[in-house]
Amino acid sequence: MADLAARTAPYRAVLASRMRSQRSYRANFAVDLASSFLVALVELAEVWVVFRSVTSLGGLDLAAVLLVFGLADLTFSLADLAFGHCDTIPTYLRTGTLDVFYLRPQPLLLQLVTSDITLRRIARAAVGLAALVAGLVVNDVPWSVGAVALLALALVSALATFAAMFVWAGGAQFYLVDGAEATNAFVYGGRYAATQPASVWSRPLVVVFGFFFPMAFTAYLPVVTLLGLPGPDWMPGWLGWCAPLAAVWAWALALMTWRAGVRHYQGGGG
Repeated sequence: MADLAARTAPYRAVLASRMRSQRSYRANFAVDLASSFLVALVELAEVWVVFRSVTSLGGLDLAAVLLVFGLADLTFSLADLAFGHCDTIPTYLRTGTLDVFYLRPQPLLLQLVTSDITLRRIARAAVGLAALVAGLVVNDVPWSVGAVALLALALVSALATFAAMFVWAGGAQFYLVDGAEATNAFVYGGRYAATQPASVWSRPLVVVFGFFFPMAFTAYLPVVTLLGLPGPDWMPGWLGWCAPLAAVWAWALALMTWRAGVRHYQGGGG
């Protein structure tokens, strides 16, 4: 235990300093929290606006979609809090400052993940948590040991899957260099897809966000399994239990991309 504490001390010191620096300007910090909260609230309101016109979407009513939204938004926000600053890799690559990380005797990815933390994303996670709790209350969830286990697995697996998406995007930047918008289409686009019923997706979206980037396994399929609803023909309801396998696949894809990108990198050239 003492050895582990010693190994993680540098990372904890960096994260603590980042958090202190963000809280030191209290007015700015409050504005950041409020703006993040409002953005998340507007996205939640979009769900309500859609169901002002329809009673169900893809076989799910408003209560079920609220549960899907809450599960996806909460886990994505937490993954964004811890891994979202992987978006800074293009800046490091263009300026050559990524080479500084190679001077330290720690794994490159671990250094990058623990190099920063954006506390304003906590406000967004709070909206997701509120939506998830509300969804669990308004839905007729058949509570049992299996249901609790499924919900716990879904939360952990979705968090891991979204975190893997950020790592995958970081690894792809070694080839794209200035292609953050290209990877954002899959990272943030995947987050948006995860908050919607996968049963309304077109075939191309099913391939991309159903299985290659397994966004359907982050919220939609676990909710279908939890509520005992029939899934579409290509995604039966029991697949919700396979969310951990989807997370393993997402991390395998992310680490392969990251490793290939690191090997491809030749330095800043300065």
